Amino acid sequence: CLSQAEPSKCHSALCSMCLAVNLTVPLSNSVPPLPFLSVSAVKFEYCQRSREVGFVSNDPNFSVRPDGTVYAEQEVANLSEPVQFMVTARGLHDPHIWETTVKLALAGHPHPLALTKFSRKHQRSSSANGLRRQKRDWVIPPINVPENSRGPFPHMLVRIRSDQDKDVGIRYSITGAGADQPPSGIYNIDPISGNMFVTQPLDREERASFHLRAHAVDMNGNQVENPIDLYIYVIDMNDNRPEFQNQVYNGSVAEGSKPGSSVMQVTATDSDDSTTANGMVRYRILSQTPHSPIPNMFTINSETGDIVTVAAGLDREKVSQYTIIVQATDMEGNLNFGLSNTATALISITDINDNPPELTVRTFSGEVPENKVNVVVTNLTVVDRDQPHSPNWNAVYRIVSGDPSGHFTIRTNPITNEGMLTVVKPVDFEMNRAFMLTVVVSNQAHLASGIQSSLQSTAGVTISVQDVNEPPVFPVNPKTIRFEEGVPAGTTLTVFAAQDPDHFIHQIVRYSKLSDPANWLKINRTNGQITTMALLDRESMYVKNNVYEATFLAFDNGSPQASGTGTLQIYLIDVNDNAPVLVPREAQVCERARPNSRVNITASDADADPNVGPFVFELPSFPASVRRNWTISRLSGDYAQLRLRIPYLEASVYEIPIIVSDSGNPPLSNRSVIRVKVCPCDDNGDCSATGAVAAAGLGTGAIIAILICIIILLSMVLLFVVWMKRREKERQAKPLLIDPEDDVRDNILKYDEEGGGEEDQDYDLSQLQQPESLDHIINKPAGVRRVDERPVIAESQYPIRPSLPHPGDIGDFINDGLRAADNDPTAPPYDSLLVFDYEGSGSTAGSVSSLNSISSGDQDYDYLNDWGPRFKKLADLYGGGDDD
Repeated sequence: CLSQAEPSKCHSALCSMCLAVNLTVPLSNSVPPLPFLSVSAVKFEYCQRSREVGFVSNDPNFSVRPDGTVYAEQEVANLSEPVQFMVTARGLHDPHIWETTVKLALAGHPHPLALTKFSRKHQRSSSANGLRRQKRDWVIPPINVPENSRGPFPHMLVRIRSDQDKDVGIRYSITGAGADQPPSGIYNIDPISGNMFVTQPLDREERASFHLRAHAVDMNGNQVENPIDLYIYVIDMNDNRPEFQNQVYNGSVAEGSKPGSSVMQVTATDSDDSTTANGMVRYRILSQTPHSPIPNMFTINSETGDIVTVAAGLDREKVSQYTIIVQATDMEGNLNFGLSNTATALISITDINDNPPELTVRTFSGEVPENKVNVVVTNLTVVDRDQPHSPNWNAVYRIVSGDPSGHFTIRTNPITNEGMLTVVKPVDFEMNRAFMLTVVVSNQAHLASGIQSSLQSTAGVTISVQDVNEPPVFPVNPKTIRFEEGVPAGTTLTVFAAQDPDHFIHQIVRYSKLSDPANWLKINRTNGQITTMALLDRESMYVKNNVYEATFLAFDNGSPQASGTGTLQIYLIDVNDNAPVLVPREAQVCERARPNSRVNITASDADADPNVGPFVFELPSFPASVRRNWTISRLSGDYAQLRLRIPYLEASVYEIPIIVSDSGNPPLSNRSVIRVKVCPCDDNGDCSATGAVAAAGLGTGAIIAILICIIILLSMVLLFVVWMKRREKERQAKPLLIDPEDDVRDNILKYDEEGGGEEDQDYDLSQLQQPESLDHIINKPAGVRRVDERPVIAESQYPIRPSLPHPGDIGDFINDGLRAADNDPTAPPYDSLLVFDYEGSGSTAGSVSSLNSISSGDQDYDYLNDWGPRFKKLADLYGGGDDD
């Protein structure tokens, strides 16, 4: 160690332990050492004469006690090769670290260990070959390099040399991560001098140590020395601030918590070495907002970051949240040298049920009409300072007295927390005119320990019942009575009277019939007496399970009028009023008597027991052929069997009368007819096809009905065909609406001829073209022109109407204008503005424009009669002389 002669160097970061230990384990190779075996001791003298030194081994198989004793922590199976590990020494209150290397070997090893730093020691031994040199390993203590060094670079760390460099030329090199492996280039070595350098600043947070190997070879590349391990440790500097995991922490604590209650924990980490003060973080609270009830309601554990309460008085109703600024500082909290960072802790004060609900008034009142349900009588208002819409705030109401019959309940409004006093069972004004209730309110959650209920949690409620006009009530509803069916009309059945529940008001009750499906009953309007209007029949379709129901209405004369309904049920007792009816009505047997050729018969009766079976079946004595050909035998109380008495009966349809009697008192009988088809049968006893047709036995009426249907169908088809033919004839020759002699319309004739082909189409189309000049019109002979050509002459002058003509001159003006138009040769002879192309040089027929429109001369139109019926109408209009 550095001696006391150089105390100024005791605090140097490069001060290292110069001790090298050579230990020999006193055990044979065949016996493994036991755990916790003391091997040797490491002596260390601290520069400041302090004995508080801690030792750490980097090999988990060995440990160093505080007194410097080296122990084997577990069994060491093999020590045939030397074991080397590093021991680090550090003062408890000093950031500096000292290191040394320890090598262990078995006692009696053929190669005893000799420790040297940079040279070899030679030992002579006698052998057949004379003198022999024995190699000893060379060891370099770990190299400590501070991070973030400012240089200059490259900076020399250590020199490596071999004692053979005087005899041969040696080249030095280093290998490993940081040299020739990534991150490469951080360290290099001068191959000739052996000086090793660091080329750049180091960052312990990126890499805390490096393990390199130094090599020494001659000029031919032959190994001169065994490779040596170089351990380089980066010394930590305080270059990182503590960092909180979150910038904002959220915690909570219940109101009313005692001092020392845990709230939350904040955590900050420092990237620096946690074993040194550079990475040791301490916490403290900078500020608290608000300062109620005191500025320091919370404290924080400086090492763990746990925040706890230090004072009582947390009240959510006063302060619901605190904001705490927490500071984390490294260098064990030294504010002068350490680096700091801050974070925010939000502490929410959670609610407890420390405020009982209180009703706003001591007495509530309300009113409710009688016979109403689901009506809110009044709203009970309450105040609770706890957290809204939580179990500590939600109100629960109870009626503790005043309502023994359970007419009322209190429901809580989930939004306003009010209690809605509601009627759930109708109240009767005649029974109770008012109610006095006692109501207690509490919370869903129990009150916190030590909190007592408030006197204002209890209140009274006064409820007034309003009288309303109630409808009349039938005391027994429905009312059931029993009668035998068949009671005559006008029979009084019962009095179905109603009562008016309004005892304090005298009102008159009247009655009417509301429902009487069979219209059998009537009710007295005044007293409710019910009598029959028709015969009661149990077998009616309106009777269900022997019960007939009718509904009646009772109403008072109150304002407003109220009415109630009552149901009368009449149970009808059966009497024997229905004779039995034979079933079935048709059957089929073989014409020859056979064991299976029989008909099972029974009867149906609309009455009820005992007026039904057992039935009695018998054949009448008339006609005599019935009993001669047929016989009936009894099978059971309700069934009998009909069969042939004779061996053979001709195939046909026979109507057999049978008398059926029931068991009533007195019994009723009925003469029924069963139609039996007698037919030839096959071997199985079934009617054959031929026999079935022969014995089908269609009656005369059925045959006649079928023939009539066929005739009607054929007549309809024939009429339809005749109508279609007549309609077709009318369509082909439909008469004119007027007499053909008086019909002057032109008919359009339709021909099938469509043309004569190309030979008939040799036309001169130039005659239809518009002429390019008017020369042919100007050069035409006088008196020959087209009727639609305008003459090339001066236009006639029509008389000009004076601006203010005398009324007597109007007739003269019209006559003058007409005369001018008649004499105007340029006026067109038609009344349209159509102009046609030129079609020829003229026509041999004269122009009709020469007709004098105002000519008064006589014209004989009788010749029109000779032109046929189409001109008869025209002849009648213009002919006839003076008769027209």
